[in-house]
Amino acid sequence: MQILKYILKRILQTIPLLIIVSLISFFIIRLSPVDPLAELKLNPAISQETLQKETERLGLDKPIYIQYAKWGKSFIKGDLGYCSTGEKVSDKLMERIPNTLLLTSLVIFMTWVVGIPLGILAAVKQNSLTDKVLTVLTSIGMAIPSFFFAILLLIFAVKTGWFPVGGLTSYNFAEMSLLGKIGDLTKHLILPVTVLFTISLAGLQRQMRANLLDVLDSDYVKFARAKGLSEPVVIFKHALRNALNPLITLLGFEFASLLSGAALTEYVFQYPGLGRLILEAVLKSDINLVMASLMIGAIMLILGNLIADILLIITDPRIRGGQ
Repeated sequence: MQILKYILKRILQTIPLLIIVSLISFFIIRLSPVDPLAELKLNPAISQETLQKETERLGLDKPIYIQYAKWGKSFIKGDLGYCSTGEKVSDKLMERIPNTLLLTSLVIFMTWVVGIPLGILAAVKQNSLTDKVLTVLTSIGMAIPSFFFAILLLIFAVKTGWFPVGGLTSYNFAEMSLLGKIGDLTKHLILPVTVLFTISLAGLQRQMRANLLDVLDSDYVKFARAKGLSEPVVIFKHALRNALNPLITLLGFEFASLLSGAALTEYVFQYPGLGRLILEAVLKSDINLVMASLMIGAIMLILGNLIADILLIITDPRIRGGQ
């Protein structure tokens, strides 16, 4: 019951944040000299009726604050308008959001499964050869720009032919068996996942190492060792939980960082995700698609932070007791 009350409280607190994000985004886009319906007007497939409907929905003949009010009212109702290709924005988003969630969930899962043990190993083996090797590898991972790394892997895929270089599935995906579909999907995910995983792993592993070293130097850990407890018990029962808490707090921000980092990666590999959609919408000055994508990105960040806070309450009794 306490957790449910906390979730409701956090959801209510996010409403002003979403309003601020939408205000800033809307006014920046609308104050630019670009006609928000320019792309629609250039598309011969778009009827005059659709153009008139969009003009009325956005209130383009009204002051900008009324335009924002009209857009906000439509957004709440789920009417996101049409994108420059003539498709409904809501349909476009529903097509891309699952792909982005699949990519980011895989990257976050793999990063934590690999990064946490490596961080623990580096902390336990402080100043050893293992620690130095891991430090060098993570430094390289943090130094390589995701866009540059994605291009390198793309060139590798083209030269070797080992991996598909675009999309999420092959043209004959519908005709494959279940195992064939899983294998095809996996092959298409390997390159974008590798890029984002490498970048994310470096930061998480270094953070885990630093947190655990700090906790291992605390008085209560020294006391546990003085009592004669074995080193694995000291590390995994007493130190690890406190070392993990700051990382759980940062979990929510991984969704936002992966979304921004995935935009260029998705663009390079032509992966049909939300990050690539936002980038293409900005390049086309597609106001409906840009605004909807930005709001979905903000909602994903808020949900990520909410999940992180709930996990923190579950793992740390002190926080649970203070709610």
